[in-house]
Amino acid sequence: MLDKNAIAAASKTLHDHWRAGTKLAALGESLRPRDRIEAYAIQAEIERYSSDSLFGWKIAATSEAGQMHINVDGPMAGRILAETVIPDGGTASMAGNEMRVAEPEFAFRMRVDLPARSTPYAMQQVLDAVDTLHPAIEIPDSRFADFVSAGEAQLIADNACAHLFVLGPAATADWRSLDLVAERPVITMRGQQFVGHGKNVLGDPRIALTWLANELRLLGVTLKAGQIVTTGTCHPPLPIQSGDFCAADFGSLGKVSVGFE
Repeated sequence: MLDKNAIAAASKTLHDHWRAGTKLAALGESLRPRDRIEAYAIQAEIERYSSDSLFGWKIAATSEAGQMHINVDGPMAGRILAETVIPDGGTASMAGNEMRVAEPEFAFRMRVDLPARSTPYAMQQVLDAVDTLHPAIEIPDSRFADFVSAGEAQLIADNACAHLFVLGPAATADWRSLDLVAERPVITMRGQQFVGHGKNVLGDPRIALTWLANELRLLGVTLKAGQIVTTGTCHPPLPIQSGDFCAADFGSLGKVSVGFE
């Protein structure tokens, strides 16, 4: 296991590159995580650099397209820091962003804590702990110049490619009565329309949410009331460029948008 000094140094390296908008080829051998546990330990240190409480969590690679995009076999959890959140309808800077994609997502705000425990949470237990459902757009990026070959452990350490995040208003419709698997959000950009699908999110956004709760459980981390969980893209990552405006219409669940410069 990496010692606490190596973990802190690895996290600082990744954070410094994020703040500067620069990239690195790989973490040095003495700082490189060898498994998911070490990777999450490095990731956890990023909270030390934020002056606000943790905004929430993201799930990377919940769709086959998302997994192919960063060359991993399954989902990974990442932290959403408060300072990375863009207001709905606001403008996201493209500076330092090499991944350059937008991802429309289903996001949930928690109503009560889900503490770490020895037994897995069932989906209904997780859903009972949810307050509201929101449309969202994630704008991921990596600190690694070649994120396709960085590998799962380094990408988890790299905060699962978290970068910027846009949260739409809470859905006013009774989302609990809807089949989220069948939802087909329509994304408009550059005069073109793209149609997402709830089934692309680990087969069901609610399955993805439950996966996140249990991933944190295994790490001994509490999923806290008020935190947001965004569940992964429902459409293959959409290439973006400066000047674009991305609007995602989730039908009865609401709308969310963001511009890029």
